[in-house]
Parts: sequence; structure tokens; C-alpha cells
Amino acid sequence: MSEKDKDIELELENTIEEEPQSTMQQIRDNVKEDDDAPVSTMTLRRILGGDILSAEMVRHQVWLCLLIAFFFTFYVAFRYQCQQDMIDIAQLENKLVDAKYKALSSSSTLTEQSRESLILNLLRQHNDSTLHPSSQPPYKVMVPGE
Repeated sequence: MSEKDKDIELELENTIEEEPQSTMQQIRDNVKEDDDAPVSTMTLRRILGGDILSAEMVRHQVWLCLLIAFFFTFYVAFRYQCQQDMIDIAQLENKLVDAKYKALSSSSTLTEQSRESLILNLLRQHNDSTLHPSSQPPYKVMVPGE
């Protein structure tokens, strides 16, 4: 090796030895307490301890967090109201079915009690002689002009 190559090698070794110190010094000079750079040592202990909540990023996003909380509350409230409405609808449908069954039962009872044969039997039992069944079949009356 020539002397020139040896000089270059020595210079490189000197800069390599000096570079880590100067780089570390530069980092120390540039880093401040109110630095916005993310923390690279984010551990579970720091997160659970609440250190993440004091970060500048979270402080800037507080309105977003409040908006998300508002929408979440809004969602839960409307879902609860919807479930209550669905329960009310189911109860009203059950009442409607019960009312239809009662109406059907009343209608069948009325139909049974208004049968001609039942009415004739009631008249015979009470000895009512004013009403008698017709001996002629019913017929249509034709009205001119209709």
C-alpha cells in the first residue's frame, strides 16, 4: 500500500470514531422536551400509565375524540330507542291478533244465533204465533230504470 492509501485509511478511521460522538451530540442538541416527534419507546407501561394522553398529538385531537364519543352516544341511544319501538310493535301485533280472534269468535257466535232454524225453535218455545216461516221462496223485484 502506498502512503497515500494509508493516509486515506487513517482519515476514514478518525472520521468514523468522531462521527458517532458528533452524531450523538447533534441529537442531544436537537432534542427538546416539547419535541413533536413520536416516542419510539412506547411501552405498555407508558400507555397504561397515561403518558400517551399527555402527548401533543392527543391534545390536538381532543375535538375528534369528543366528536367520536358524541356519535357513539348518539348511536347507542338510537339503537336503544329502536329496540324499545320493536318491543312495542311486537306487543301491539299480539294485541291485534287477540282482537281479530275475539272479532272472529263474536262474528261466529252472532252467525250461529241468527240462523233461521234457531230463531224458529226459539219462537216455538215461547209460543209466539205472529211469526211464521214463508211458504214461498224468495224472489227478486225488478225495478224499471235501474
